[in-house]
Amino acid sequence: MSEYNPVLPLEAVERSFAKKGPKQYTLWIDLEHCIGCNACTVACKAENNTPVGVNYTTVLEIEEGDFRDAKKTPNVGVTFVPMPCMHCGRPACQAACPVGAITKREEDGIVLINKDKCIGCRYCAWACPYGAPQFNAEAKVMEKCTLCVHRVEKGLLPACVTTCVGKVRFFGELNELTAVMKQKRSRSVSITVAGANTNPSVQYTK
Repeated sequence: MSEYNPVLPLEAVERSFAKKGPKQYTLWIDLEHCIGCNACTVACKAENNTPVGVNYTTVLEIEEGDFRDAKKTPNVGVTFVPMPCMHCGRPACQAACPVGAITKREEDGIVLINKDKCIGCRYCAWACPYGAPQFNAEAKVMEKCTLCVHRVEKGLLPACVTTCVGKVRFFGELNELTAVMKQKRSRSVSITVAGANTNPSVQYTK
């Protein structure tokens, strides 16, 4: 594996791939340094060849502060929040699927949609509090981020991680990432939605 990221030691990534299941692969995203360039979104579309309107990962722009007095220094800012599938510990999409097309792999915690079983009912999209499942109108099935499982199974990193120009996306086994990132950042957050008990695996630092 080539040089990865100065924040995350290469040894931690290698340990993540070497660890046998059950485990939880995930992304850890540094919001402090994300510049909102959407390179991750473009890389994901190119890697997965998704049609127009289907994006496995998006970047939200959250504006903060206000500027009401021209005589004072503006107190405004924007935070960019990348939103991939959270690969939840308790996936709401899986519970909502009436045909059992959604599974959470025990060996690595990746949540996948079986397109051969999917009937395109969109129940998973309505159940997911993060808007991860996308309806592919051409194929008439639901799709979403797979953490580039086809790459991960070959020992490669997800396309969004390798393309991130700010080096703010980290991939690996959740416990390995948590141990390393706690040394780098004193504060970590996960995005939760009121009333949703999904236990999202994707973590953020800010």
